[in-house]
Amino acid sequence: MNKRAHVETDTPLTGTVLAVQANFYQVQLQEAQNHPSDQLLCTRRSRLKKLGQQVMVGDQVVVEEPDWLGQRGAIASILPRQSQLSRPPIANVNQILLMFALTEPKLDPQQLTRFLVTAEQTHLPIVLCFNKRDLTSYATQKAWRDRMKQWGYDPILISLQTGVGLKALERPLKQRITVASGLSGVGKSSLINHFIPEIDLRVGRVSERWGQGRHTTRHVELFELSKGGFLADTPGFNQPSLDNILPAQLGRCFPEIRQRLSQSQCQFKDCQHINEPNCAVRGDWERYPYYLNLLAEVTEEHAKRQMMAATEDRTKRKSGKRGKVQNEPKLESKRYRRPSRRQLQQDLQNIDLDHLEHSSS
Repeated sequence: MNKRAHVETDTPLTGTVLAVQANFYQVQLQEAQNHPSDQLLCTRRSRLKKLGQQVMVGDQVVVEEPDWLGQRGAIASILPRQSQLSRPPIANVNQILLMFALTEPKLDPQQLTRFLVTAEQTHLPIVLCFNKRDLTSYATQKAWRDRMKQWGYDPILISLQTGVGLKALERPLKQRITVASGLSGVGKSSLINHFIPEIDLRVGRVSERWGQGRHTTRHVELFELSKGGFLADTPGFNQPSLDNILPAQLGRCFPEIRQRLSQSQCQFKDCQHINEPNCAVRGDWERYPYYLNLLAEVTEEHAKRQMMAATEDRTKRKSGKRGKVQNEPKLESKRYRRPSRRQLQQDLQNIDLDHLEHSSS
């Protein structure tokens, strides 16, 4: 047997999960350890499954029994996570790279706001990047840069076609796990191809008919940057969901509102900044109408969820004839539930004891 097939080490092997495929996990081992291989294809120990511990992309894990010849191993434990996202499912993210194009597809401020709000609710730092600056004039670039600063962001304008601005974008990506998000067709996969040429990701062309990009990324995967850090490409989506945000939390996702509340306070603690008296937020700022529209949306969704939860508390789902599922009203458990045999026996024993005590007296 090759001596490198199994190597016992005094220190445990640790690494970063780069990709998840079915029940297999691609793990990048730490560079500080002297390994015959830098990556292992691992399975998950059954005890982790019994404990309900899911291994996610971005997890720091401990690997046991490395098979260097077959480049295999087993994940024994998961180190504590610093952060966790459910959409996309990824752990230990340090920041979000929100990428849009100045043109092709056209930059829509309302759509951009939805992405920014979705990113803000993660409480992670946001790196805002605008691609395709080579297709716009200097005046357009300056207008968008000034506009974003009023929103509370300092965007990085780049051109993947000419390479302008890529050095400025490279700096905040070093030694960090970054999730790239944004519309399809804005250049996320092309950006990864630039920083990691050997990856050669599929690049989608923007649909000329709809002005939107075709989805080219199908799963979440981490790609190691040459100067340290990881970049995750995620499936593009056109309408990020606001399902997990409550109406009272929406205002915190706008830097303009946070800035106004840092200088003055509203009269009411639960102020939603609509028409309440002495509101410190309501006023003439560009995204205030966007805030009101999103507030109406999340309020409606929250009311629907509450109504559905109340309905589920009052009804139960039951399979009828031919597998048809229907809702039936729940009966009050204490009033209608049949007592158990143990409970009946205890009640009979109590009755007998009461009878004996009464007879003896």
